[in-house]
Amino acid sequence: MDMNKLMKQMGKMQAELAKAQEELADAEFEGSSGGGAVKVVVSGAGEAVSVSIDPGAIDPEDPSLLEDLVLAAINEAMRTQQEAAQERLGGLTGGLNIPGLT
Repeated sequence: MDMNKLMKQMGKMQAELAKAQEELADAEFEGSSGGGAVKVVVSGAGEAVSVSIDPGAIDPEDPSLLEDLVLAAINEAMRTQQEAAQERLGGLTGGLNIPGLT
């Protein structure tokens, strides 16, 4: 096995991985619940960016419903972000589970 060739391949893979991580960090992922009454956007880094709540989803008599809708939207947005990270980065890491990358 040619070490120079292997090192070049490793460098190329590292550059592709860095580019994919940068693209993922710049992306935004939306989750919604209640038929779109609650929408949450998270960044590729997994941080909440925005929350949008339709006024019709606010029932002063049942605040736990709104809490559940917000949690469901957050979980969906996070799941979408994690799936995108796995899809984008998983191919570059050859399916290896490297902590901090997905």
